[in-house]
Amino acid sequence: MRIVTNDILYSNYICHVAWFSPEQYSPEKVEQLIAQYNATEVLEDNYMSCNFADTYYSAANCRKIGFIREDIERKFKANEINARERALLVTSLLYAMDKIANTVGHYDAWRKRGNLDEMIVLKAPQPPERSNGQAECFCEDANQLIERIDCDILFLDPPYNSRQYSDAYHLLENVARWEQPKVVGVARKMDRTGIKSDYCTQKAESAFRDLIEKTKAKYILLTYNNMHNKGNGRSNARLGDETIIDALRRKGRTSVFGVSHKAFTTGKSSRDDNIERIFLCECGKPKLVASPLNYTGGKFRILPQLLDAFPSEINTFVDMFCGGCNVGVNIRANAVVLCDSNPQLMSLLSTIREMDDAEFASAIDGIVDSFGLSNSSRFGYGRYGCESSSGLGSFNKAPFSELKKWYGTLADGTREKSIALYALIVYAFNNQMRFNAKGEFNLPVGKRDFNAKMQRKLAAFASALKADNIRLSSMDFRTFDVHSLGPKDLLYADPPYLVTCASYNESGGWTNKDEHDLLAMLDAIHAAGSRFALSNVTESKGKANRILVEWLERNAGRYRAIPIQSDYSNSNYHRKDIGKTTEVQVIKY
Repeated sequence: MRIVTNDILYSNYICHVAWFSPEQYSPEKVEQLIAQYNATEVLEDNYMSCNFADTYYSAANCRKIGFIREDIERKFKANEINARERALLVTSLLYAMDKIANTVGHYDAWRKRGNLDEMIVLKAPQPPERSNGQAECFCEDANQLIERIDCDILFLDPPYNSRQYSDAYHLLENVARWEQPKVVGVARKMDRTGIKSDYCTQKAESAFRDLIEKTKAKYILLTYNNMHNKGNGRSNARLGDETIIDALRRKGRTSVFGVSHKAFTTGKSSRDDNIERIFLCECGKPKLVASPLNYTGGKFRILPQLLDAFPSEINTFVDMFCGGCNVGVNIRANAVVLCDSNPQLMSLLSTIREMDDAEFASAIDGIVDSFGLSNSSRFGYGRYGCESSSGLGSFNKAPFSELKKWYGTLADGTREKSIALYALIVYAFNNQMRFNAKGEFNLPVGKRDFNAKMQRKLAAFASALKADNIRLSSMDFRTFDVHSLGPKDLLYADPPYLVTCASYNESGGWTNKDEHDLLAMLDAIHAAGSRFALSNVTESKGKANRILVEWLERNAGRYRAIPIQSDYSNSNYHRKDIGKTTEVQVIKY
């Protein structure tokens, strides 16, 4: 298979070339040179002994390291060894150096009373006998290289905290590059400006998001710990879970696996709750979750158009008229607030979110059995004297009527009433919900029941609704504090459409005043420096929404209306033979 390696440090890159490069090499030549280097005694000073004698290594070892590294470079330039052989020899030298280094694991300081007597001994690396002809090794900034890489699996192991690897391993990097730069300070460090990693700085979040966004891979595997804001400042992980999961979920379905792991510290912090994680992202557009509530005007059919028009980065997403929640449960945002003024709806959503999935489904089954409603997933259509083409309405009409009566006797806001409401929705016409002026559920019976498809839809929706970043809020839009929104937040409004004939507009469900009040709120959001999106229609079946049209004309230079190819063919108010409906998404961001 094709293997691609990359690291910003040359000292790592040259080891990758040694182990993975497809270039042929002579094992005998490498072994012979290593034997010669081990037998050589070096008496003349060189770059290494002049700068590092009796620090990380003895003067004798420094003279030998400097001689070996210079000889490797001389042979390579004279074409006595090829690039793979050079890499193998340098790798052998780096490994041997690190084995006897007078350090505590990194090169920020040396041990003042350390043992410098052990002499350096090189060993011959032994790569696989058969080279991988498709292997490629790079020494680049990952965020730049990723634009040129297509792969099946992308494995990422970025630095976690503020400690730069170029600081900790500067000496190995110095020897690997062999540019013989000036070194300064007690630790004898070279200039490392060009090999600093953004993942160790305040740029870590933006760098990570940029990398994931540009990735062209089928799967992403990321290793990272859970030490964000937990230990000593320099030991804290730069990326928090919210950032990681949000960036990955925008790319595809993401799972997290973790094991306890003792964290590396410098003695300034001690944590015993460190967990090393693997984040697995299956890239590609995530499968959209359809609501089991067939809310009139629900946006699932046009959801891809809406999502494409939303900003790519959203902190808090407020779904002001959430309805069936098709938009809210599919949006990618750090936080999602689902709002609606319908108390029955919000109580139902709260019950689905709070109850165990199996417990909720079992409660629906209990109502089905109690009222004698059909259960086609268990018994099929034949038991009820019905066929799939005509549906189960004739059988369920009487028990459905009894269920509606029982629902009216239950106390508002209770879990029992919410469960009963969902059972009504399942067996109602088009799986919708509608209440009359007295608050009574007044839809007729439908053709279907709590079949396997509906059960799967409910399970997927419940799982999405229970996400940690989602919360519910029952409110009238006029009570919302527009100043609570930040510049990266987005309020999405999908109100009842003023000029349509949907059930929510019966008996004056949405008035001219409501329309004016909503548009004024959106203006206030713009004035406060935040963002909004509005779904609406400028005309429907020959009737124009003059309030909306005139508002758009007044704000032509500030807001943009994007045409939406809408399809509500399953809605009972839709008529293909009556006039034109022009749906738009108005945006300000």
